[in-house]
Amino acid sequence: MSSSPIARSAGPVPASIPSSGSRLNALRYRAKVALNGPTTFIGLLLAGLFTYLIVMPVLSILFDAVRVQFGDERRLRASAGDFTTYYLERAFTSRVARDLFWGPLANTLTVAASAIALAMIIGGVLAWLLSRTDMFGRRWFATALIVPYMLPAWTFALAWTTLFKNRTVGGQPGWLEAMGLTPPDWLAYGRLPITIILALHYSPFVILLFGNALRRFDSQLEDSARILGANRLTVARQIILPLMQPALLSAMVLIFAKCLGEFGVAYVLGLPVDFDVLATSLYRSISSRQSGVAAVLAGSIMLIGVITLMIDARLLKEARRFVTIGSKGSMSRLSPLGILRWPATGFAALMFAFSVGLPLLTLALSTVMRQPGNFAPDNFTLDYWIGRDLNTVALKSGILFTPDLWRAAWNSLSIVGVASVTSGVLGLLVGYVVARTPIRPLAAFLRQVTFMPYLVPGIAFAAAYLSLFAVPRGPIPALYGTAAILMLALIADQMPYASRAGVAAMMQLGKDPEEAAQIAGAGWFRRLIAIVIPIQKGALTTGILLPFISGIKGLSLFVVLAVPGTDVLTTYSLRLIDYHYTQAANAVVLIIAAISYFGTLAGQKLTKSNLAQGLGN
Repeated sequence: MSSSPIARSAGPVPASIPSSGSRLNALRYRAKVALNGPTTFIGLLLAGLFTYLIVMPVLSILFDAVRVQFGDERRLRASAGDFTTYYLERAFTSRVARDLFWGPLANTLTVAASAIALAMIIGGVLAWLLSRTDMFGRRWFATALIVPYMLPAWTFALAWTTLFKNRTVGGQPGWLEAMGLTPPDWLAYGRLPITIILALHYSPFVILLFGNALRRFDSQLEDSARILGANRLTVARQIILPLMQPALLSAMVLIFAKCLGEFGVAYVLGLPVDFDVLATSLYRSISSRQSGVAAVLAGSIMLIGVITLMIDARLLKEARRFVTIGSKGSMSRLSPLGILRWPATGFAALMFAFSVGLPLLTLALSTVMRQPGNFAPDNFTLDYWIGRDLNTVALKSGILFTPDLWRAAWNSLSIVGVASVTSGVLGLLVGYVVARTPIRPLAAFLRQVTFMPYLVPGIAFAAAYLSLFAVPRGPIPALYGTAAILMLALIADQMPYASRAGVAAMMQLGKDPEEAAQIAGAGWFRRLIAIVIPIQKGALTTGILLPFISGIKGLSLFVVLAVPGTDVLTTYSLRLIDYHYTQAANAVVLIIAAISYFGTLAGQKLTKSNLAQGLGN
């Protein structure tokens, strides 16, 4: 009997190799699916927009560091735009390099390291008291101790100068000097006060991140180790600290990144004694029109920021080796303090008084005093708030009757408001494209490019915008001196927060509601308005409120880009400080602090979140 062809075959039949025609058909099919609907088209538009608003300014200022700038042609004997290493050499190796870069870099690193160490001690102790003990008033302190995070950092710098100012700077004396005590320069200005203020201001990062990790820590792990004979030091070193390492590292990196770009505190307390950090050195270079050196300094700040976050990512990757598997049986037990309960509560109350109560009370009292430090009843007045025909050179009315205040307030609300709404909507669209587009490289690009401003401190990002938009480029006119450049810079600067809120929300929204509406005949825009936005209104609100609060109290971005005609509240208060109108400047800062604080509370109310429970809420 003859065998069948199947029986005669030996071995497995080789798989067919797809032809070039089938591959082309597959690509055509994928392209058809990608272009079916406007999602991919919108993604491409967003990619182009963010390339121009985020990538191009950074590239522009980096190129400025190696190009001859306008006005330097005769000195460098080259044409504007030619390649040069002059600015790099001036910033890094010249005789003035110590004043321009190396001195400010050393000051920045030492202040940041000292502030981190002090914040970790203060915040770590408070986080443990709030999360793991039976201290009195835990619920109230959990919110009260993060109030410094809601207020502008330089609020506390102004309170410090009100108390400790001496004759090194002109204008009215500080309270202590008015009482006959002259504080030394090292206490009134420079490294020590800047470090203390930054530590107090950023200690809420440690309370939030470390405290949240402590609340998730299972007490049964500690009990098991103690049963096996481990002492408290061994338990802390081998169990608690490895598990807390990601939270501690995140807090340290966040504080360092904030200190790197902090301008207001160093400007108020450092410039009187020529104590420069990188942010103020960059501001001096911009103010003196050394745009090439400013580009080098801005690029250096960006590089340090990128390296910092890369180190953070590496450390967190290593820290993931230490994990716990939680379940419903996990337990978070409070430790009784016993006789230390009252001292612990007193320590928390003392930190609240130093970080919130005393600074705000000092600023408030300073605005109703004619002479600093004089507490006689006849020295108190409301003239600096609502007075008329004041005996001053320029500020003839109380701050509430000054047109410049209301102009700056309108600029703040309009510029920051428009930018916040725009960034919130753009963030939701980014999340929609990332979650819906079949082109994964496009989704990855949008995630990365919208996160890029987080790597760049605010004052360096402002310098990048100044580099790109200070002169006409193609069809885009010069925007410096207009409100448009402030809006665009704020939109780009706040995209990391808005886009993350949008992506996180859209990843949790399935396609079923949209597909049902599409079957019913609803177009894409109708589905977006009637389904996506109502469902994701919480994420949209978060994406608007976070940029709004940050923009209202922000200074680093505006101080470079604002001019007197586009003053916002923060830059207006800074001009009052420069003119030594102390009472008026402090009044404006109190207004900013009130808007920032109550705006944060309103945001928590609208989003049904609680900042005291952690940054992620």
